[in-house]
Amino acid sequence: MSAVADAAPGRRRALLLMALALVLAMSPWFSATAVVVQLRAQWGFGDSVAAWLTIAVQLGFVAGALGSALLGLADRIPARRLIVAAAVGAALANAAVLAAQSPAQLLLARMATGACLAAVYPPAMKLIATWFVRGRGLALGTLIGAITVGSALPHLINALGGARWQAVIAWTTAATLAGAVVVAAGVREGPYPFPRAAFRFGDIGAILRNRGVVLASLGYFGHMWELYAMWAWFSTFALSAAAVAGDAVRASLLTFVVIAAGFLGCVLAGAVADRAGRARTAAAAMAISGACCAAAGWAHVAPLWLFLAIGMVWGISVIADSAQFSALVTEHGDPRTVGTALTLQLGLGFLLTVATIWVVPLLAAALGSWRWVFLVLLPGPLLGIAAMLALMRARPKTDHRPA
Repeated sequence: MSAVADAAPGRRRALLLMALALVLAMSPWFSATAVVVQLRAQWGFGDSVAAWLTIAVQLGFVAGALGSALLGLADRIPARRLIVAAAVGAALANAAVLAAQSPAQLLLARMATGACLAAVYPPAMKLIATWFVRGRGLALGTLIGAITVGSALPHLINALGGARWQAVIAWTTAATLAGAVVVAAGVREGPYPFPRAAFRFGDIGAILRNRGVVLASLGYFGHMWELYAMWAWFSTFALSAAAVAGDAVRASLLTFVVIAAGFLGCVLAGAVADRAGRARTAAAAMAISGACCAAAGWAHVAPLWLFLAIGMVWGISVIADSAQFSALVTEHGDPRTVGTALTLQLGLGFLLTVATIWVVPLLAAALGSWRWVFLVLLPGPLLGIAAMLALMRARPKTDHRPA
């Protein structure tokens, strides 16, 4: 099968088109976060509402993912149709920000955006996996990289568009619709579909007794503790850094470069993990991102070249391990409960991001500075490294290198 899969016609084209679609369709995730300074100036809200601009998307994503799993949407609706419909929904929800008349309406629009994106991101990963048997780690890493670039895109649009936050919302809405068109016109499922895997609450007990799945999930939770808070608040952190000195355009450009650099990390980690082992690759990525997390305080007062260097290494490493945790669950888990295990991992991981996204600006306010705030994220990679080392000790001979 592996030899046939390597020769499956159209798999590279499918991967390229899906990656392009995700760059476009995932752009609304941080569309409001990228212009939080302008929104605060217009609406006059404080740190709490600013944090909820991102938290609402996270909670909407969790609700959408769990709802989709419980309803079996991925099994009832062809993946391409589901992704297209959800991307159109995300575009409409993102555009609703322009019509919001109160912070409450703004937050509802953000939550609806997250709920719709929950039917874009996971089904896209599943669809592209139907094209790959060998090289799946690299393929999924490429898609995670595309999602990373899409998440960074609003910061680039913000920098190019100046202070007009409406332009960021309008362009990310158009990009999401374009992503839907790309999927509708050019992407189809591959020759190796997955069997039906419905969400079942009764499987949770068996999952919690599976040490490999638990350790892989703990690694993912440590990863998520760090990732989204870093993505959500790096622009604000950069804006107050000595090298940026309050220049909003420079802060937005730096944030785009730092987050988008994660594409390289995802692709490299995907290729390395297929050969060197997923747990080992994830642990190495978290060791690097944890070091950058600790060094961020010094970068805050460093010259521009050093600030950018530390930021880019952090951006590359903080997302590099993402796809490997899901792959580890599929490899350690019972095939009958993998769907439930992945849904549980995803839902709990995104719920966890609420805590750090909320805490970081509160800590900055308490300290009176953004310099050392990212130290609160350091326990995440430390937990993840410990979980991956335990996983490697549990099955040192395999560490999940594909045959």
